Parts: sequence; structure tokens; C-alpha cells
Amino acid sequence: MALTLGRLSVNNGFRRSVHHMTLNSMKAQRFYTISKEERKSADPDKVLTEVVSRGAGGTVISERRGTVMVIGINRPEARNAVNQETAQRLTEELSAFDQDNNLNVAVLYGVGGNFCAGFDLKELAQSSGSLKLEQDVCRGPGPMGPSRMRLSKPLIAAVSGYAVAGGLELALLADLRVVEESSIMGVFCRRFGVPLIDGGTVRLPQLIGLSRALDLILTGRPVKAQEALTFGLANRVVPDGQALQVALELAEQVSAFPQLCLRADRNSAYHAVFDSSSFTQAMQYEFDHGLPVVVAEAVTGATKFSLGAGRGGTFSKSKL
Repeated sequence: MALTLGRLSVNNGFRRSVHHMTLNSMKAQRFYTISKEERKSADPDKVLTEVVSRGAGGTVISERRGTVMVIGINRPEARNAVNQETAQRLTEELSAFDQDNNLNVAVLYGVGGNFCAGFDLKELAQSSGSLKLEQDVCRGPGPMGPSRMRLSKPLIAAVSGYAVAGGLELALLADLRVVEESSIMGVFCRRFGVPLIDGGTVRLPQLIGLSRALDLILTGRPVKAQEALTFGLANRVVPDGQALQVALELAEQVSAFPQLCLRADRNSAYHAVFDSSSFTQAMQYEFDHGLPVVVAEAVTGATKFSLGAGRGGTFSKSKL
């Protein structure tokens, strides 16, 4: 839950679209070697072009691109602050993604230059008497919508502009965060007496450590991209205007891997951090859930490797 940061005029030239990129394995590898100069010279019109988004006029827009789901918070006039309608739509979209067997990765971004300024405090001030929040975290969505979810597949946040308070909490829901150089993250709701009730005090300490998390939680100070990268709060820092492009490239790369193995490893990591009571229990969970994948995917992968994929081929050259 969070604050709004006032109103922002919508860039008339903003393009609510994403260039369709079908990356083969070589393109996925090139993502790690492309120079900063190449990215700076990239034509934005080739990256953000003609996406026909479902519900384009609503507070959340979405589109399927192969095995990747692209979801955008569409309230640029409020720096993408989340009201009740937006929270519901975000929950619906991410639930649909998680249940769709044809989708492997989702990308979450903000339309108009900001990721999300948190919960819409103007709506809170005007409708506090009628605002209904589900207290049981197992029975319903959080104030920000999907913040209580435990997705079974990867989510990548493309962070531009402000990702603060509840917006930071939404970014923490993602597995990876691609952050633009001028982006600002922080617990700005500290200034207005609004608590973190969308997972911020749960996910942030696990992600960056208790000491650093308390620094952000207690002070409410702004965190710039390079510091976020140092903390581990950001996974990639990219030039302004390129977070969505890079997030999509990363999503395509992750989506190209064998998915049973990837999800088993991902889920085991989450279990070890949040659910296991001991090292032994975490190790047992990893083995029990990894063993079926050996039969389902690893044997096929090993066979492919033995036939030459690992002898001077693209597999041995990939920068993982």
C-alpha cells in the first residue's frame, strides 16, 4: 500500500506497445554481449510498436507474445498509482498468467514513464469508510492486488521512473527487476503514516538483508538505480527508456529454457528462503522435487549434449 506522487502529464508520443521479438538461442546469448552504445542507438520505435493490448482503455493493459505475457499498469496521469480497480485487474491478469500452460514468463511494467507510485492515497482519503481490505492473507488479494501471490512461474519487473511504497512492493513480487538509470525506489509511504501491508517487510529483508532493508524501511529515503544494483534490489541497470526492451529479451531467454527444470529450481529456492525450517528440510525438498525432472527433462538434455551441443557449440559459449 502506498502513496501517490501527484499527477504527471502523459507524453503524447508514448507508445503502448512492445516490439515483437522472437529470440533464438543466439539472440538470447547476444543479450549479454550487446554494447551500451548499441542500446543507446537503438530506435525506440522498433522496440515499442503496435501492440494490440487487451483492455487497452483500462487501468491495466496486457498482451501475449508467444510464451511471454506483458502486463502494463495504465494510469500514467497518477504515475500508475494503484486504485481498487487496478488492484483487481492486476490480480486477474497475473492469475490468468499463472494458470495458463502456454505461458512461461510474465513482464510487468508501468505505462508512461513510471513503474508505480503505490496505492492511490487520493482514493483512500475519499473512500476510507467504504474501503474493504481482506485481513486473511490466504483468502484474498492485498490492497495492491497480486502482492500476496506466490506465482509458480517467473515474473520480471521493468522499472522506470518511480517504484515506491506499494509500487516497490509490486516490484518485490517479481523474481527479477530491470531498472532504468534514473529510476527511484523507496518506502516513501513512511512520510504519510501508511504501513507496508503488501509484503514489503517480508520480501525486502530476504532479498537484500535485514540491515539494508531496515535502512530503507525506517528512513523512507530514495534509492537510485546503482545503489539498488549494489544492494541486489535491481538485477540489471539499463539506460532510460530501455527497461521494457531488456525485460522482454530476458523473458524470452528464460522462456527458452526447459521449463520443468527451471520451475523446480525456482520453487526450491523460494521454499528454502521462506518455508523450510532447517537446512535438512530444504535439501530434502530440493531433491524430492528435482528427481522427477531428471526423468522428464534431464535425460533428453544430456542426450542432446552428448550428441555435440556441448562440444564447441553454442551451449559451451553461452554466458549464463
